[in-house]
Amino acid sequence: MMAEIGVGIIGCGNISTSYMKLIPSFAALEVRAIAGRNCQKVDAQASRFGVVAMSVGEMLSAPGIDVILNLTPPNAHFDITKMVLEAGKHCYSEKPFVLALEDGFALRDLAESKGLLVGSAPDTFMGGAHQLARSVLDAGQIGAVTGATAHVMSHGMERWHPNPDFFFQPGGGPVLDIAPYYLANLVQLLGPVRAVSAMASTAFTSRTIGSGPRQGEVIPVSTPTNIHAIMEFRTGALVTIGASWDVWAHDHRPMEIYGKAGSLFLPDPNFFGGELILSKQDGSRAQLSWDHPFGNNNSEDNSGNPRANYRGAGLADMAMAVAEGRPHRTSLEFALHIVDVMTSILRSCEKRDWIEIGTSCERPPMLSPQQARALLRA
Repeated sequence: MMAEIGVGIIGCGNISTSYMKLIPSFAALEVRAIAGRNCQKVDAQASRFGVVAMSVGEMLSAPGIDVILNLTPPNAHFDITKMVLEAGKHCYSEKPFVLALEDGFALRDLAESKGLLVGSAPDTFMGGAHQLARSVLDAGQIGAVTGATAHVMSHGMERWHPNPDFFFQPGGGPVLDIAPYYLANLVQLLGPVRAVSAMASTAFTSRTIGSGPRQGEVIPVSTPTNIHAIMEFRTGALVTIGASWDVWAHDHRPMEIYGKAGSLFLPDPNFFGGELILSKQDGSRAQLSWDHPFGNNNSEDNSGNPRANYRGAGLADMAMAVAEGRPHRTSLEFALHIVDVMTSILRSCEKRDWIEIGTSCERPPMLSPQQARALLRA
């Protein structure tokens, strides 16, 4: 049995609770400390989950912390990850990994010079439903993929998030905040993207916070909130994605993949589980399933409905990769390609022109049910 890897968390916002609840499910990980700017929140989370409250400086020098989980706001990801690497520790970041491609290159060079690993959310593509879709595609059950659609559309975060300001500022918006789930799944299924073209608009210049202590407060919108893009993958597949916070309701499936011999209808890649449907040439449809642990319901959503939530799977896989000396599935190269695609979509909106994608990556290895079980505690 491998020794547990000590995890330190920097950042104590809403997402830290999810990680701290779920990380104990994974065999290789032990959360040992938490740090952040808000001392009261740090102390509260440390007390709630039985870990040590530290300053960031203390965590960077702590001998029992092997990898740091970066849960700071997106505009701080680069600076914090850089500090972690300079301190000689591995780093796993929430998405988006960085907001500028050149920052990603700098972190790549620093990590390589230090012999350290960097990983990044999202890891939901490692979920049971999405890995089943991967096995179906790899087995050629729908033939060569010619196209796909992805839709992530709602009216935004202001209705439920107590502090939604950053979602509507540069560095936020539906492409950088929500599209990583969809793009990561598309890349793990279809491979890297060759080029993109996109257009954007902003329907609402302000938003009203709908819950929490700031309910009723009006906040400005200073980033595009309605983006539609076409992506050309290196395989030749053409994929459209609609990412919008200007939509009250729609009937689009989260993701559909079209092949020469059939189609796949996928669940929301923001989550680990869900229903996967295979449609064949004869018009028949079948719901597919398999015994994958990351597809089993283990929690509830905000409405009390059961769901599969294995947040931390990417971090656990990276920790196992450190011990086994192998690449991890949420690698820096993979995350950097997603950043390249996202920032190129936004740049295409500004330029109103095609953008060639300069980076590439390998598809992460499929995560089999047996490999997923190995990441969990017995």
